[in-house]
Amino acid sequence: MEQTGKANLTAPLLQPNGSVAVDFPHESSKSDKKTRKVVLRIREIQCASCAASIESVVGDMKGVESISVSPLHGQAIIKYNPEFINAKRIKDAIEDLNFEVDEFPDQEIAVCRLRIKGMACTSCSESVERALLMVDGVKRAIVGLALEEAKIHFDPNVTDSVHLIEAIEDAGFGADLISSGDDFNKVHLKVEGLNSSEDATIIKSYLEAVEGVNHIEIDEVSHKVVVAYDPDLTGPRSLIECIQEAGHGPNIYHASLYTTTRVRETEQHHEITAYRNQFLWSCLFSVPVFMFSMVLPMFSPVGDWLSYKLYNNLTVGMLLRWVFCTPVQFIIGWRFYVGSYHALRRGSANMDVLVALGTNAAYFYSIYIVIKALTSESFEGQDFFETSSMLISFILLGKYLEVVAKGKTSDALAKLTELAPDTATVLSLDVDGNVISETELSTQLLQRNDVIKIVPGSKVPVDGVVIRGQSHVNESMITGEAKAVAKRPGDKVIGGTVNENGCILIKATHVGSETALSQIVQLVEAAQLARAPVQKLADKISRFFVPMVVVAAFITWLGWFIPGETHLYPRSWIPKAMDGFELALQFGISVLVVACPCALGLATPTAVMVATGKGASQGVLIKGGNALEKAHKVKAVVFDKTGTLTIGRPAVVQIKNFSKISLQELCKLAAAAEVNSEHPLAKAVIEHSKKLHQQYGFSDDHLLEAKDFEVHPGAGVGASIGGKRVLVGNKRLMLAFQVSVSPEIQDYVSDMEHLARTCILVAVDGVICGAFAVSDPLKPEAGRVVSFLNSMSISSIMVTGDNWATATAIAREVGIEKVFAETDPVGKAERIKDLQMEGLTVAMVGDGINDSPALVAADVGMAIGAGTDIAIEAADVVLIKSNLEDVITAIDLSRKTLARIRLNYVWALGYNVLGMPLAAGILYPFTGIRLPPWLAGACMAASSLSVVCSSLLLQSYKKPLQVQDAQGRGDYLNYV
Repeated sequence: MEQTGKANLTAPLLQPNGSVAVDFPHESSKSDKKTRKVVLRIREIQCASCAASIESVVGDMKGVESISVSPLHGQAIIKYNPEFINAKRIKDAIEDLNFEVDEFPDQEIAVCRLRIKGMACTSCSESVERALLMVDGVKRAIVGLALEEAKIHFDPNVTDSVHLIEAIEDAGFGADLISSGDDFNKVHLKVEGLNSSEDATIIKSYLEAVEGVNHIEIDEVSHKVVVAYDPDLTGPRSLIECIQEAGHGPNIYHASLYTTTRVRETEQHHEITAYRNQFLWSCLFSVPVFMFSMVLPMFSPVGDWLSYKLYNNLTVGMLLRWVFCTPVQFIIGWRFYVGSYHALRRGSANMDVLVALGTNAAYFYSIYIVIKALTSESFEGQDFFETSSMLISFILLGKYLEVVAKGKTSDALAKLTELAPDTATVLSLDVDGNVISETELSTQLLQRNDVIKIVPGSKVPVDGVVIRGQSHVNESMITGEAKAVAKRPGDKVIGGTVNENGCILIKATHVGSETALSQIVQLVEAAQLARAPVQKLADKISRFFVPMVVVAAFITWLGWFIPGETHLYPRSWIPKAMDGFELALQFGISVLVVACPCALGLATPTAVMVATGKGASQGVLIKGGNALEKAHKVKAVVFDKTGTLTIGRPAVVQIKNFSKISLQELCKLAAAAEVNSEHPLAKAVIEHSKKLHQQYGFSDDHLLEAKDFEVHPGAGVGASIGGKRVLVGNKRLMLAFQVSVSPEIQDYVSDMEHLARTCILVAVDGVICGAFAVSDPLKPEAGRVVSFLNSMSISSIMVTGDNWATATAIAREVGIEKVFAETDPVGKAERIKDLQMEGLTVAMVGDGINDSPALVAADVGMAIGAGTDIAIEAADVVLIKSNLEDVITAIDLSRKTLARIRLNYVWALGYNVLGMPLAAGILYPFTGIRLPPWLAGACMAASSLSVVCSSLLLQSYKKPLQVQDAQGRGDYLNYV
């Protein structure tokens, strides 16, 4: 954020996309909230009788409150109660009358996020997506494998979160609701005294009377009340007071904030604990099997007792291996059976199928050996119980290490969420601004307009504006900028930052999910869930990977078994106590379990998770894998001038009067015309006019009223003021309105432009009366950034609505060679497209509303964090601290991430390409080296772990310009 702290935080970075509610025993909202409206397009309505028949049938359906059918427009407008009927049933009823109903448009889209349990590889995430997309009403579903979440856009008229969870569970996975679209302004309360439906009715009626309450959910069993509200009208404390006021006589209610536990951290901890415990239990049984099979028989006479025959050829060792292996195979390894069943039932295959096939082949062949040994006095064979048990143990060890490592990929995000303090000191003030009382409250209970005291060393709890006191605030945890920023009355502060030296009072402007910190967290979560295009490679491979492995394993078994039976290779190749079938079986099982689809599926999402989290901690918000992937291809960066290359706080440095009009009158007319404009140059004129009034003590400082205000993008503004037509803008605006520009004025404008000053002309009734010379200082880092981009083989281009002379002077100062000047917003977008036609991948860096078309048109749009909300919404990357060095950081981080993803793919694919032939015994005839199944399973587990650890190396990313920090500071001093 800029040093004055005047970043525009008036609206969230992420806008909520609809809502969905969780059903509780009692639900309520305002009276109109229970009624929903759907508009259906109906074809083949010929006359009024057709409309009447539709109205008659649909109107009699339970839950339909009203229906209006228009034969002229061919549509029906139906109001209904969703508790009794949904839009799909209404549509079906009309179709039963032999009318064709078009798929109704998305009139209301809700969004919810679900935690998905049980996903192991890309094929699992694809199966979840398919299951969700098959649900009626689901418009879009995104499933993140590494994040283990799903984001679903759906029509609440047709389905809800309960049905979505059921669809996921039917596909064989677990699902829990994380949040719904209307969770942004919800408060969860625990109410003591809520014991009956009568209590629920009383509390509901009181809450419904509160202005700003949108939705109420009451659960009597757990004594909880969830209220959705409008933060502009009410807040958590007001709702708590309302509930407590509802208590009378024997019914006393005490409401308190109910803090839900951090589900993600809790579930990660449970998952890690579960895998650890399963691994330890498997070791308890597998280690004895390994000892009885591999170790003790090598030490005679210590292991001789294992060869003692109990009955026929059944030995003590064989029986013990069977007894110890069975719990591992069917109890500890049950999860693989469940996963395989669900995968095969939905027509796909995953890692669980490979493990189940491999371990079952080893186990049941060993059972066959035991039965033969028990029933035959002469049969001799080797069991593979150690293969089954050790294989499961190694896979569980790998999964345990993998979930531990995956938990670390979201460390940066977890640190962001922990920045806000738990409590805050709220002050009560009298009418004179004197402090009456101080109260320490939970941060979650803060409301807009609360006055909060921030003492030295404490954290700012929410976004606000300083109303009293001065201090320096460390914003490094939000913006990455280490230097403390001075804060005075009127300056804005960001929640999560640290007050360093002075005591300040702030007024809360954004609380809860609307704070900048919450928006950053939501943006990063959305980015981590979005799928990068490079992920498509893994998705394509995963579709045929497992079937291909099964076929390869079968061919391997045949390739060893048939030659062995026909004596095509020497008998000496077969180890002692084995026959040709057993050797072939071991090679086949090794191929099954060495292949690892998980490593491919984790290659991209884990790297994107780490990179987006790391970027956020460095002050660069990247909106998803798509933006991250495109940024590494950038070959040209287009900079806007005002507010991007320059500081964005232009100031009037000179006024020139070309008429007999007084300086006071000139300033008043110009300021009145510019007052409705948001352009930085307009603000400079207004500020200068105010200063002149204060400096010279003009008696009349009343701002004139402007009528018929018009904006001329890239040129200026016009308005009628006091019966005069006033134009304020550049020479292009004057020429467009046939205002004569004399040689004297042209010479003055030219002189100012060569000094890199923008000349704003003021014309009254078609005559230029004066000019304002405005200068906007360059950002100190601008020259260094352009130079560094050149060293990265990226060309820098400037596009501006300013005149050619000023634009050229600025470009020359920073080292930009290519300039597009006097360009309107549409022209900026066209210049971007022209560059793209030349085959360049273009990034656009801007900050204003006029930059939004260009930000959208560019391959990668980068918005300055102190810019307008529209620019931030249009951009792919947001530079929080408004420092141009972060343009380089974004591109460099993208390059490092894509390089890491490619390395992950090389490792994951290379592992499978090399591991499968080795497991198939390609080296065995030449070197005698073979890969036992249990060791193949260990290799498979190690491959997934190695990919996650490779992605975690991105945590050590350093900004490229920090390497030249010392030189950079010197350049900065020389620059100043």
